[in-house]
Amino acid sequence: MVLGKVKSLTISFDCLNDSNVPVYSSGDTVSGRVNLEVTGEIRVKSLKIHARGHAKVRWTESRNAGSNTAYTQNYTEEVEYFNHKDILIGHERDDDNSEEGFNTIHSGRHEYAFSFELPQTPLATSFEGRHGSVRYWVKAELHRPWLLPVKLKKEFTVFEHIDINTPSLLSPQAGTKEKTLCCWFCTSGPISLSAKIERKGYTPGESIQIFAEIENCSSRMVVPKAAIYQTQAFYAKGKMKEVKQLVANLRGESLSSGKTETWNGKLLKIPPVSPSILDCSIIRVEYSLMVYVDIPGAMDLFLNLPLVIGTIPLHPFGSRTSSVSSQCSMNMNWLGLSLPERPEAPPSYAEVVTEEQRRNNLAPVSVCDDFERALQGPLFAYIQEFRFLPPPLYSEIDPNPDQSSDDRPSCPSR
Repeated sequence: MVLGKVKSLTISFDCLNDSNVPVYSSGDTVSGRVNLEVTGEIRVKSLKIHARGHAKVRWTESRNAGSNTAYTQNYTEEVEYFNHKDILIGHERDDDNSEEGFNTIHSGRHEYAFSFELPQTPLATSFEGRHGSVRYWVKAELHRPWLLPVKLKKEFTVFEHIDINTPSLLSPQAGTKEKTLCCWFCTSGPISLSAKIERKGYTPGESIQIFAEIENCSSRMVVPKAAIYQTQAFYAKGKMKEVKQLVANLRGESLSSGKTETWNGKLLKIPPVSPSILDCSIIRVEYSLMVYVDIPGAMDLFLNLPLVIGTIPLHPFGSRTSSVSSQCSMNMNWLGLSLPERPEAPPSYAEVVTEEQRRNNLAPVSVCDDFERALQGPLFAYIQEFRFLPPPLYSEIDPNPDQSSDDRPSCPSR
């Protein structure tokens, strides 16, 4: 941008990530600098920044109001997430063109730092859709007397993190459907489809393992397929506009009549896509995996399995939690890591009771006169003899096994 003595006005962010891309989340502090380069001395009224985050939708629909009459209906809606303003140089009055209160900036390059904090409340992830968007930006405005202001806007990205390591997103998704083809009075055999995936939550770059079984008992040739779809929903004035886009797909082998195909973890990779947007009131972005059977000359047989595209990937032990409903098919060797091979022997008697304590407790006990005669009998002497004596040596072998237990029938294995 060149305007008189102002050679350039730029905005740079203090990026904390390795890729030097300004990416933030709710509660983060956004900081950066406004860089101003001038070729000569200038007088400045103010240098301001304006930061804003908002979601906005807009679309139009044609309506008929009668014969030969048509009009266009506009649908717009907006949600604001934050609005921050700050003055880096000068004062706030824009209509004051007097000679007082001006700041002089000399020739050269100058930097002015800015900083503000994003709200702690959840923010919608940055998004660009067909009928709406979620945008976050910082705008710098340089005001000088008797001249038009110099403006510059720069966007930054906000990710509202979705952790897929939660029980609801680690649960398997499955379904079964069947379809019978009819042609006039003739009815062919059914086409059946069963499909399952390990979990609901994934991140971009991961591959979905699809387990499916397709049985074709009809008289037609069919083709099993799978696809990931993104659904964008926009809401305004009580209306909804939906856009569905194909993200990735795959094709199986053709199945003739009487044949069956099984997918044992067929892989479908998720390309780089925007995360799911689930908390915005006017824009919603959802994903689904459609496993379907392409039937020529008839409606396809399909299963829709919901997906959530998150930002925090699966932890190393996340798959253990996700397979609660299918533990029999998972490797459970991790259980043995927390169990010792042999139980530890208890401490010896000498470590617990000293010889002095044992002798003191063997001393005669003072009792009442009424019971003195009874307690001097053989029973009391027997009890005194065994007080605080060492227990028998520890052994893992039962010295007195129950012989009757060998005769009991064992439980048959399942």
